[in-house]
Amino acid sequence: MILPNGTLLESQLLPNPHNLLSIAKRSMSAEDYARYESVQMYSITYMSNGLKIKGYLALPATHEAKLPCLVFNRGGTGERGALTPLSAFAYAGLYASWGYVVVASNYRGTAGSEGGEEWGGSDSDDAMNTVELLRLLPYADTERIGIIAGSRGGMMALQMLTKTDIFKAAVTVGAPTALHHSPKNSYIYKTFAKYIPAGANPDEEALKRSAAAWANELCKTTPLLVLHGTGDRRIDPDHAFQLGMALQQSLHPYKLIMYENADHILAGRREESNAEIRQWVDLYVKDRAPLPKVGAHGA
Repeated sequence: MILPNGTLLESQLLPNPHNLLSIAKRSMSAEDYARYESVQMYSITYMSNGLKIKGYLALPATHEAKLPCLVFNRGGTGERGALTPLSAFAYAGLYASWGYVVVASNYRGTAGSEGGEEWGGSDSDDAMNTVELLRLLPYADTERIGIIAGSRGGMMALQMLTKTDIFKAAVTVGAPTALHHSPKNSYIYKTFAKYIPAGANPDEEALKRSAAAWANELCKTTPLLVLHGTGDRRIDPDHAFQLGMALQQSLHPYKLIMYENADHILAGRREESNAEIRQWVDLYVKDRAPLPKVGAHGA
């Protein structure tokens, strides 16, 4: 018998990494550090389309009441790109310290997850099925769910936004969104091309992963924050610009921020970008603010 999607098979409480806590203590306020230090991080195994998928669940210290939720889509490829307890605590742990239940998938084919890596294929289902996991948690308010996603995970998050209206806000960081216009010798095109199905048409597969080409299909009740560094060598910042212009034309509620000279992971701009991300999800997920006005208006 195939278990339902989102069924939680295993969870193990992990120790919080001392090296990250030491860095955080020097950079955070006492109040923020206290919340970060008290996050509970679990390694988990859950079901997705008949496969056992590994991931992480991060909880604020106090989670008796219903709390807003975030799905975190990691970037990266292969075992080197997989979430570890250290990177899970750096990202999902930080978001949990803001008062959210956070779940993150390692997708199929990596880090002990069953199946094969697909890079924008059925692995998007693995991320989507973390929502089903949240529905089973008594302390998760599934009327308030957002998604934060980096790089390849951002591409997948945008695919997810064509299939659901569950997310009250979305954030992408350094996401490939215009693979259909990328040179075939570029890093990101060659990376994606390794994982398309045998015999598939690369141009058609690139288009499936290029939200700038189908921005009108994204759920318009999910406001989208798009962040990208202009110094990104992995994914040309023009991807974000093309997506932004497509969102503008399709009257999608969005905000585009290009960080001057920042790299793929916005190193050196983390404090600034995290503040933008937190403000966005707090506004639309935690506080359920009305959607911003779109289209031409004003004087």
